[in-house]
Amino acid sequence: MENADYIVLAIPVFFGLIALELVVARALERDYYSLADSLNDLSCGIIQQLVEVFAKTALFAGYVLVYDRWRLAEIPMTAVWAWVACFLGVDFFYYWFHRTSHRVNAVWATHVVHHQSEEYNLSVALRQGAFQGWFSWAFYLPLALVGFPPLMFLTLSAFDTLYQFWIHTRAIGRLGPLEWVMNTPSHHRVHHACNPKYIDRNYAGTLIVWDRLFGTFKQEEDEPVYGITKPLKSWNPVWANLQVWVDLAGKARRTRSLADRVRLFLRPPGWQPDELGGYEAPPEVDRATYRKFATPVSRGLAAYVFVQFVLVLLGTSALLFLQERLTRPQLVTGAVFAVVSLVAVGALLERAPWAGTLEWARVASLPLVVWLATGSSAAAGMAAVGAGAFALWRGVVSGPGVRPSPEDALGS
Repeated sequence: MENADYIVLAIPVFFGLIALELVVARALERDYYSLADSLNDLSCGIIQQLVEVFAKTALFAGYVLVYDRWRLAEIPMTAVWAWVACFLGVDFFYYWFHRTSHRVNAVWATHVVHHQSEEYNLSVALRQGAFQGWFSWAFYLPLALVGFPPLMFLTLSAFDTLYQFWIHTRAIGRLGPLEWVMNTPSHHRVHHACNPKYIDRNYAGTLIVWDRLFGTFKQEEDEPVYGITKPLKSWNPVWANLQVWVDLAGKARRTRSLADRVRLFLRPPGWQPDELGGYEAPPEVDRATYRKFATPVSRGLAAYVFVQFVLVLLGTSALLFLQERLTRPQLVTGAVFAVVSLVAVGALLERAPWAGTLEWARVASLPLVVWLATGSSAAAGMAAVGAGAFALWRGVVSGPGVRPSPEDALGS
């Protein structure tokens, strides 16, 4: 069996299913998607995959180390029972990691990214925190200690993640008897709610039985309001990964007691010392009156941002598929440019005052980035022609001496 990255291999399937859900939503006249929210979801997912390019080997090394040095048994890769047992172990420990990620602020800060979207669709499944893996790996070490081979664990962990993609949808209702055993769209909609009655429920990965056994199960009643109790209100995917960390650091600075500073990072979301006002309970929300974060943009701006995002997506996909053949400088160059590009996409959608300047700088740097990433003068020349065409087009549209605004940077 090859050591394949099944998540990366599934990327075309993910986008095919997202397209299918869009078609279904249009046919049913349902408003499941917004362009800005979906691009932000996918931007967060791209950044998470880019971080894993550099971190996954180091994080997986912990599992390999425990397995190589301290495993208690030799579990055969060829035994069916071993694969079943390992799957149950992976899903069991995922439940406990997931539950911890909602009950410990320092871990919540890495997981919150997945919950920031105020929509609920298949693109939300790809919205992942860039630093979540730095905490989750430790929860699976008991499997290494027991003796489940690293490749078996890696494969089943990937499939436990892949299963959870399809349950991020509003297009599928309840599924009868499956609801008793499996995690389903209905169960997971509850998990993504910010309604107080739904918060901290249904942590399951594949099997909902863990929630039923450990008292965290909640049946879907009325349709939830999706998102978090303190909305992100931004399309910046880097800020999405930093928001809670910055909030915790700010509270820690205002807290006099060292013990309370430590508690801020170890207690559940909402906890804060009495000197800062005490526990913040999640507010009640009403789906009829709740207003999602939205930033109106022109069709020209939306079209431009969409095209730029697709180009970044294609470039990043190539980097992920070819990462074993690329040098470290090429990987770093491509990853940094992709992240900057995604920040630019978010800034343009927010119509931030610095968005146009960043976009000009990004496009102007494209030939150098292509040359550094590929070493090809021909490719860099083609990129220079593209950048020049962009600059010429903007000059014609905006006129001389006009500083590009976010709206101008796209073309109205």
